[in-house]
Amino acid sequence: MILHAAKYPHCAINGILLADGRTVKDDAKNPDLDIVDAMPLFHHSHNLTPMAEVALTQIDNMAQTDNRIIVGYYAACENYNDSSVEKCPSPKIAEKIVEYFPSALFAVIENKKLAKNMTSPALKIHRFNDGKWKLQETTKLLFPPPLQQSEVLELVSHLLQWEASKDLVDFDNYLDDMSQDWSNVGIEKVVEKVTEKFEA
Repeated sequence: MILHAAKYPHCAINGILLADGRTVKDDAKNPDLDIVDAMPLFHHSHNLTPMAEVALTQIDNMAQTDNRIIVGYYAACENYNDSSVEKCPSPKIAEKIVEYFPSALFAVIENKKLAKNMTSPALKIHRFNDGKWKLQETTKLLFPPPLQQSEVLELVSHLLQWEASKDLVDFDNYLDDMSQDWSNVGIEKVVEKVTEKFEA
């Protein structure tokens, strides 16, 4: 998410959040979601419904292959000072996710908090309740053991300093050149390698 926003600081961006399908309950509220991946969608084709449908179908197919499930949406506003759900691109995608997964998350990236030395997660997490997206406490934001928040922020800072965002491919990039890997396996491998440093 953060790398997507860093690659296109002058654009609104959006993407999909995936959880481990084995940890998600079908017929119950899911107060805790184990987000394992983020799939970057667009930085300029937000209003092209057919493209969004194609992207979501591909994400759903990839997710099923890896026993993952679509559980949320992320976005950053075009205006540096905006970080409200109302100003985010394509909120209808998030609403569609809620139809299929009522416990869905909407993560809004706070542009003002993005820096090469991250000091906070720069995320506002929302849940759909009573017909609206409602802000959740950020104290509920947990990171995968054994990592602590400070280590995750350090990891993200390293990725930003190394300009790993240049290698990120969103669905718009993929539409321009279909030889590109918009599942971003290369970035995933870099993250795994850097994570090993903290686990040692």
